[in-house]
Amino acid sequence: MTHVFHRNPRQTLPVAVGGQGIELIDSNGKHYLDACGGAAVSCLGHGHPRVIEAMQQQAAQLAYAHTSFFTTEVAEQLADTLAASAPGDLNHVYFVSGGSEGVEAALKLARQYFVEIGQPQRQFFIARRQSYHGNTLSALAIGGNAWRREPFLPLLVPAHHVSPCFAYRERLDGESDAAYVQRLADELEAKILELGGDTVIAFVAETVVGATAGAVPPVGDYLKRMRAVCDKYGVLLLLDEVMSGMGRTGYLFACEEDGVTPDILVIAKGLGAGYQPIGAMLCSDKIFDAVVGGSGFFQHGHTYLGHAMACAAALAVQRTIADENLLENVKARGEQLRACLREVFAEHPNVGDVRGRGLFVGVEFVADRATKQTLPTADKTHARLKAAAKARGLLIYPMGGTVDGVHGDHALIAPPFICQPGDIDRIVERLALAVADVTGVKAGGAA
Repeated sequence: MTHVFHRNPRQTLPVAVGGQGIELIDSNGKHYLDACGGAAVSCLGHGHPRVIEAMQQQAAQLAYAHTSFFTTEVAEQLADTLAASAPGDLNHVYFVSGGSEGVEAALKLARQYFVEIGQPQRQFFIARRQSYHGNTLSALAIGGNAWRREPFLPLLVPAHHVSPCFAYRERLDGESDAAYVQRLADELEAKILELGGDTVIAFVAETVVGATAGAVPPVGDYLKRMRAVCDKYGVLLLLDEVMSGMGRTGYLFACEEDGVTPDILVIAKGLGAGYQPIGAMLCSDKIFDAVVGGSGFFQHGHTYLGHAMACAAALAVQRTIADENLLENVKARGEQLRACLREVFAEHPNVGDVRGRGLFVGVEFVADRATKQTLPTADKTHARLKAAAKARGLLIYPMGGTVDGVHGDHALIAPPFICQPGDIDRIVERLALAVADVTGVKAGGAA
């Protein structure tokens, strides 16, 4: 019997006892290819000696000092590193313990900014359907993940949602990228006007949609158009790169690829690569200066902000990514991964789409490729696929509700940045076998 309150108390989990490189090992000695890094977290794999050494040195020197009394050298160094590489004037870094905390901090800072500059009437956030921004109450409220929200609706503050940029599912037949993006920009503007142009705080979006829909990238100049609509009405742009940031797409900040700088940006998972819990909120000079020149105090805080051990681990992770030129490897291995998946599943009747950026890849499963009809919800294809892959020594991150929170199945593949070409081949090979186990159809279309 376990006294741990597990996520799914009815499920008996294997015990992880070790990890090396891109593999995890359980107490029975079974090895698993970690092709998802948990939830796109373990970007350097497991047991990286440089990160472990940095943590050991920091523990010996100073593990913790409360941020109302002290700063630390390692927190200052990490903030300098992030500010130097962030786009635009995102020069101010607020450290937290994870993604949900980061989004909460971002929402509160966005609201406080307008209070500081004399626009307290601004109270609404606009996000997108089929988005996920965290499991704390405010983050859950703005998110568009229907099944996560439903049990807690009475506790959630009102939020407003527009359509996602989900070309595979929502672009009309014959609609060009430009026309599709214009339609989405018009929808955002209409929502702002419906609420009142001077009442909206921010538009919140994942740069590349993560767990809810499976590595859905923006189309064309979508983010630039959303930025333009926000600017027209004085609305902030808040980008959530908790899952897609810190090199996962081949760019340290995913929005760099789109040529857009938000007013506030949130990062987490790949920041510390799982070696310690850490996230961060970055904000622009405009927002920081409004607080400093106004009340002088951000009315927010947690006990473990800027934790020295977490900052030491994250700094070592980021230095390793830079020194080993891993962003270029992410781009190359990402191209290989998508090409291999498209080749292997080219004729598979139940694989509808392969998408993503860098080593952030989604595979969507369907009942019919031509119509994109979803598989029966009762079949729980995503859960069966996770179990089948795990049985074959492969860890992937599947989820249901891809289309509308109820229907649809996909798998997210987000292996470590250190993957070599042979590792990608092994991931694709085991995934193809797991898909055959669940669908009864082998890769290539043969039953």
